[in-house]
Amino acid sequence: MDEALLTLLRQVDTPTVCNAIEVAQGKRGFNAFTRGTMLCSAPGEAMVGYARTARIRAVSPPEEPPEVIKTRRMAYYKYMAEGPRPGVAVVQDMDGADAIGAYWGEVNTNIHKSFGLSGALTNGVMRDLGDLPEGFPVVAGSIGPSHGFVHVLDFDETVEIFGMRVAPGALVHADRHGAVVIPEDAVPRLSEAIATLMRSEKIVFDAVKGKRLDFEEFEAVWAAFEAART
Repeated sequence: MDEALLTLLRQVDTPTVCNAIEVAQGKRGFNAFTRGTMLCSAPGEAMVGYARTARIRAVSPPEEPPEVIKTRRMAYYKYMAEGPRPGVAVVQDMDGADAIGAYWGEVNTNIHKSFGLSGALTNGVMRDLGDLPEGFPVVAGSIGPSHGFVHVLDFDETVEIFGMRVAPGALVHADRHGAVVIPEDAVPRLSEAIATLMRSEKIVFDAVKGKRLDFEEFEAVWAAFEAART
């Protein structure tokens, strides 16, 4: 991914990326995106990067010896500190809808930002909303006050976040709307697709925003819109 595309993806929202994937692929039916409502620590920010994946649990204490848990935690941090950049931490909480462990608070967000990661995506819990670092948005399943018995189960494996499967290294875009995995075949045409999308939508916006149209006028605008997208 070149620097121009990276800059562009940081400037657009996730719905725009989803629409652009359809334009780039020339069809509908793409479905590698999250389902349901997620929460974002920084609603005006988007994150984009290659997935560094892990799984955690927090409702029950770990059953393995403390030294095993500590060794795995440090191996996890080493993994997160390495790999391609830009990167996004994608962490599945295996407690699912019962998740209580706010893994993403002031401490962990600052640690992961220092590793050069662009943000965190999780089905789990975040906290410390007034103290999270700028430039590191968290898109999470819920907000809570405690970390519970949070511990790392594994990392560098395929995870699932709100119905979206994410393999290690997948290119992810996320914001307050949720997240999407950008397919490899769409990347070479993504900049062009976003430009096409914005030009076509401008046709509609210029015609309808703050104006009153009759149906015949709208019909002409819609025909121009559809022609511009194809």
